[in-house]
Amino acid sequence: MRPKFRLIDLPRRADARGSLTFGQDGDHVPFAVKRFFLIRDVPPGASRGGHAHRAQHQLLMMPAGAVTITVHDGRDQTMVRIDRPDLALYAPPMLWLDLTNVTAGAVCLVLASDVYEEMDYIRDRDEFFALTKEE
Repeated sequence: MRPKFRLIDLPRRADARGSLTFGQDGDHVPFAVKRFFLIRDVPPGASRGGHAHRAQHQLLMMPAGAVTITVHDGRDQTMVRIDRPDLALYAPPMLWLDLTNVTAGAVCLVLASDVYEEMDYIRDRDEFFALTKEE
C-alpha cells in the first residue's frame, strides 16, 4: 500500500488580541515529535526538499508566507499549496517532497518523528523510484 499524505486543518482561535493556531500530539500531530527545524531565507527560484525518508514522518507548516509542495509516492504526483498557518501537510515515510515557489519572507516549520539520521534519507530520485516500484 502506498503512503498517503494528508492536509490537516489546525485549530485557530482569534480575538481582539490576535490569532492563535495550535496542534497537539494525537489530535493534530499524528506522531510523537522528536525534532523540528525551520526553512527560511530561501532565495527566489530556489527549491528545498528533493528527497524522501525511509522511516521518518513529517508535518510541514507555514507560519509565514507560502510554498508549493510536490508530493510523489513513486507512481502519482500531487501539488499542494500551503499558504496559511492553520494548514499543515502530513507526510508519512516514503514520499518524495519538493518545495518550490517559496514566497519572500516565508518560514516553513517542519516537525519530525525522529532525530536527524542521514541513513533515513533517500536523496537519489532513481533509488526512490526503484524502491517504490517494488510496492
